[in-house]
Amino acid sequence: MENDFSKGSIAKNIISMALPMTLAQLINLFYSIVDRIYLGRLPSHYALTGLGLCLPIISIIMAFANLCSMGGAPLCSINRGMGNNEEAEKIQSNSFILLIIFGIILTLIGFIFKKPILYLFGASDVTFPYANDYLSIYLLGTLFVMISLGMNPFINSQGFSKIGMITVSVGAVVNIILDPIFIYGLNLGVKGAAIATVISQGCSAIWVLKFLTGKKAILKLKYYALELKRVTRILSLGTSGFAMSITNSLTQVICNATLEAYSGDLYVGVMTVINSIREVISMPITGITNGCQPVLSYNYGAGENKRVLKAIRFTMLITMIYSVISWAIVMLIPETLIKLFNNEPELIAAGVPAFQIYYATFFFMSFQMIGQSVFVGLGKSKSAIFFSLLRKAFIVAPLTLILPFIGFGTNGVFLAEPISNVIGGLACIITMYFTVYRPLKKRSSL
Repeated sequence: MENDFSKGSIAKNIISMALPMTLAQLINLFYSIVDRIYLGRLPSHYALTGLGLCLPIISIIMAFANLCSMGGAPLCSINRGMGNNEEAEKIQSNSFILLIIFGIILTLIGFIFKKPILYLFGASDVTFPYANDYLSIYLLGTLFVMISLGMNPFINSQGFSKIGMITVSVGAVVNIILDPIFIYGLNLGVKGAAIATVISQGCSAIWVLKFLTGKKAILKLKYYALELKRVTRILSLGTSGFAMSITNSLTQVICNATLEAYSGDLYVGVMTVINSIREVISMPITGITNGCQPVLSYNYGAGENKRVLKAIRFTMLITMIYSVISWAIVMLIPETLIKLFNNEPELIAAGVPAFQIYYATFFFMSFQMIGQSVFVGLGKSKSAIFFSLLRKAFIVAPLTLILPFIGFGTNGVFLAEPISNVIGGLACIITMYFTVYRPLKKRSSL
């Protein structure tokens, strides 16, 4: 199979990639969302809060997976579009080796420094035991996370989005089955959720390796020694996804620590629920924008500028329609969404106004995700890195610290997000238009 994206309808090519990838992204959420739903049903909300304290650390692990995958996969697609499959395989191989190296290092660092890190990230003496129980087991599966999350984009980049969907489906199904058994049946609580997650990620990792080393893969996973020039290209482009994940993680840390200082454990639980809902409703946007990247990269490598422009326009239209609809739903039924995770009246009372502030300008965030996907898909690493840092590191993080201090209190933590959505989103989409879209349009008319 060639999976040639330079032929056929652009819309059909993107949809054929985006639909399975969107479903895959949504299914992937079950790794953590199902854990949060089950733990939220335990007698105390401290179990849910403890898991929330681990999420920034999990985001950091995922950031290193993105560093290799979001750098390597687009480069594979560009080289495949140019007809250079051997170089594409070398990029894939080097990315895999980097994933293994980072996985081992992160596991060691996590076990050595987990206690001070958790307290730094907002744990209290009450919530630390829950967070420690979950993290101690989760770290054992770090290599599984790196392989399944880091190598699955290489399956998608070859045009096998349905196979990529199965990767996360396998893990999600295993997790859904095992969670109630370990959490309630064996009465393991937080530890049970972590065990189920590690086993499910192991199943996904095995599936990825089986496909990439099998007969159906266009680009086989073989051993090629690390080469400095190739590694530099992978890490340079991947820094965008890495920066986005790291800044998301650091922002969660700052939010949790600030909320703990101003309002206590209850509001850390509220933020955990808010982040869970945000992951769910933003995942289709991620699926659509990720789905367009192989199409963008392949056509860009093949010199099909008109098709690249069509892909950008189509992605923007679909993404904006979805983001406005999802924003309206969240603003209308915040209490219903909170109850999916926790029924405590105290948490619901605190959570509803926080939801309405946090999601006030949610649809503006899609502008950044569209622009970001274009920069990454076309290999524009500098722009991709800058806008990855802009919204979270340069806007959300400082505002999270400043707004509560100048009189907004707890509301200031939740207000930082809508402000950053407007500023960061508009800056990214406008820059993409003038630096990428217009030059491509001029070139295609020559």
